[in-house]
Amino acid sequence: MKISPWLLTTVLLIVASILDLIIFRQDYSLYTISSTLLLWLLVIGVGVNGIIGFTGHFFRADEVAEKIGWPTGNPFQREIAFANLGYGVAGLLCFFFRDGFWLAVIVVYSVFAFGAGIGHIHETKTAGNVSEYNTGAVVAHDLLMPVILFVLYWVVIFSRG
Repeated sequence: MKISPWLLTTVLLIVASILDLIIFRQDYSLYTISSTLLLWLLVIGVGVNGIIGFTGHFFRADEVAEKIGWPTGNPFQREIAFANLGYGVAGLLCFFFRDGFWLAVIVVYSVFAFGAGIGHIHETKTAGNVSEYNTGAVVAHDLLMPVILFVLYWVVIFSRG
């Protein structure tokens, strides 16, 4: 059975959040819980997933293209690869930088992800593209992750003591 990278990184970020709360946090206030979860969503959900996206689009471009329903040999994938790398590195940097940096990463990632999700839906509706990486969990991730990030960011901002 093949495990989805999104499922694996989701489990990893939940485990990292729980361990962070148990080992390093002194209180379990709404602020502490939401900021810890947001940190790991940014570092793993955006950062690690961005690096994974880069490696797929760059090193396994033809295989990923087929799973998306794109033609192979498309040089556009290098651009997608580096977009993934850019927000992936920014997500990883969220471990070291906080405050306004988090919001900037959320905005940049969300514009890309939400746009990609809408693009996947458009391709499904107009071209009948129901390829593995053009439907289902990929689209749900692209559309839901930005919403979750913005909601958590809002909770962090407004629950500060």
